[in-house]
Amino acid sequence: MKFNFKKYILALGMASVLLPGCNDDFMERYPQDQLTDESFWKTETDLKLMLNSLYPLYIIGHQSGWAQDKSPALNVVGSPLMYGDVYSDNCVKTGNEFRSMAGELIVPTGASADNGWYWWNLRKVNFFLNRYDRADLSQEKKNAYAAEAYFFKAWDYYQKVLLFGDVPWLTRDLNVDSEELYAARTPRSEVMDSVLMCINKAVEWLPEKGKQEDERLNKDQANFLKARICLFEGTFRKYHTEAGLQETANKWLEEAVKASETLIGKYSLYKNGEDTYWKMFATTDLSGNPEVILARNYLENKVGHAAQRYFNQNNSNRQSMGATRSLIDEYLCIDGRPIYTGGSEKNYEKNSNFLGYGKWTELENRDPRLTQTVCRPGEHVTVYEGGVVDKDANGIKYPDLNYNASGSTVTGYRVIKHWMGDKVEEDRTTQGIQAAIEFRYAELLLIYAEAKYELNGTLSQADVDLTINALRERAGFDFNKYPTARLTVGSEPADPRLDKIYADKLEYTVSPLLREIRRERRIEMAIENRRYEDLIRWKAGKLLTVPMRGMHFLTVQDLYDGTHTEKPEKAQQVELNKTVFVDDEGFLICYPKSPYQNTIKGTLPWDDYRYYWPIPKEELIMNPNLVQNKGWENK
Repeated sequence: MKFNFKKYILALGMASVLLPGCNDDFMERYPQDQLTDESFWKTETDLKLMLNSLYPLYIIGHQSGWAQDKSPALNVVGSPLMYGDVYSDNCVKTGNEFRSMAGELIVPTGASADNGWYWWNLRKVNFFLNRYDRADLSQEKKNAYAAEAYFFKAWDYYQKVLLFGDVPWLTRDLNVDSEELYAARTPRSEVMDSVLMCINKAVEWLPEKGKQEDERLNKDQANFLKARICLFEGTFRKYHTEAGLQETANKWLEEAVKASETLIGKYSLYKNGEDTYWKMFATTDLSGNPEVILARNYLENKVGHAAQRYFNQNNSNRQSMGATRSLIDEYLCIDGRPIYTGGSEKNYEKNSNFLGYGKWTELENRDPRLTQTVCRPGEHVTVYEGGVVDKDANGIKYPDLNYNASGSTVTGYRVIKHWMGDKVEEDRTTQGIQAAIEFRYAELLLIYAEAKYELNGTLSQADVDLTINALRERAGFDFNKYPTARLTVGSEPADPRLDKIYADKLEYTVSPLLREIRRERRIEMAIENRRYEDLIRWKAGKLLTVPMRGMHFLTVQDLYDGTHTEKPEKAQQVELNKTVFVDDEGFLICYPKSPYQNTIKGTLPWDDYRYYWPIPKEELIMNPNLVQNKGWENK
């Protein structure tokens, strides 16, 4: 479904009349009022209006207006889809790293949307679920609307469990005298069983795609969300053995497979000539895209956003970013084999297709998605004169290298996934209409492949062809010219570099097939805000301790000597050991002068208590039955 938010503008106003406004003071306390208009909740229109106010709260897309809100807990500014990966090992931002990534997060004082301990949206959901049955409609119709609320409730709690683990399970909207205000946290297993109940109701009661009214939620979207939730919980339970839930992991993985199977074949991968992968995200129109399962569309002069304006002008939405060498190195070469195919650390055998680290030569002969996610200088991004992207007319603009300046890549690898380079869209300012894909078929295929593998190795070659190989073929791999580009079960390529990282950082063995499944997910879903969640559920937080590095600066140092200020090549002046710093091998160090003591030369620390986020201090004082997550007690 591609959402049209024109129809939800009225709903926002209606909700503000029926429910208290959302302001900073309100975030500090529980609601004190109740709906008093008993004449409401009678008609179908009443139910729609109340539900409509929930849609933009959960289907965030690229946000709206200035698009500068922070994502819950992670504090990432701007479109979560564009910038969420800066809170992972995929990207780094300008300025200092997040204190929480440096292991120095201070436990927040009060509850707010920024720290994730936020219950306002959920109160609205429960408000609806406790009143919708009053409507004078058939039970089938009422159930269909209740299913939308159950969909959002499942989504909300899944995100809360991701952050906090055990959380209070609430079934009604609370007021100052509600006894639930002083309840202990509900155990994770009970919460997630209730989440499964909610999403199952959404699956059962929502109409089939094409039969819903007013572009409302449908059964396909509920099955997708169910698949995502169940993969998350199944893999979390399998790898987080300390939770004592590993024996129930398969139940969730089986549910992920079943939910995926309902959608396989109903959608297909988007294909549109050259640069298909990039085109899919750099568009204002997703109509006719067979891959989209749920998206947020924006209408011109209605509800819009400024995400593209900042991405265009500054590569920034109050923060610039660049891809890490860690991400770049994981892309396969055009023959389907990694950059190193044998040997050992310090003496790896290089793939003949890998041209090494030079003047962005590492981007050549690689998975075609690489240069549609991170661009070669002069492709997609050039000197931006008069709002026109034209390499021949304006010259090549090499990536800025600066730790603090807006517009810098930090790493030398400029991200262009989601980047349009469109003057018309930029000039819309806060009325931008670039569409945002929330659920897409490619992720569903990856969920299916991973869940089947994790179910005691039930992934077959046919499954791999249906999923991973289909994604590689869409990306542009030539299976005829390079038969090894097609992943074959039992004949996975050797990757001594990545295998060593996994062996050093993880507490369990990653088989070659699982390594390729995880690689495919990282590559296909890069810069879509999925990486942090993957690291958490795989119990792979220690991958954040792989040194954060950028490009090989010494190879291109002459470009940044201050003499390249005119066409055809322009580059800012950079001074080694003053403007930028490199490691012993000549690669750019991210965060070389971090103010945080735990960060050493661009290497982040990790402690396992960080798999969960802290509960705000005031919440613990107000409710003595709440217990802080372990490890955060004295922070």
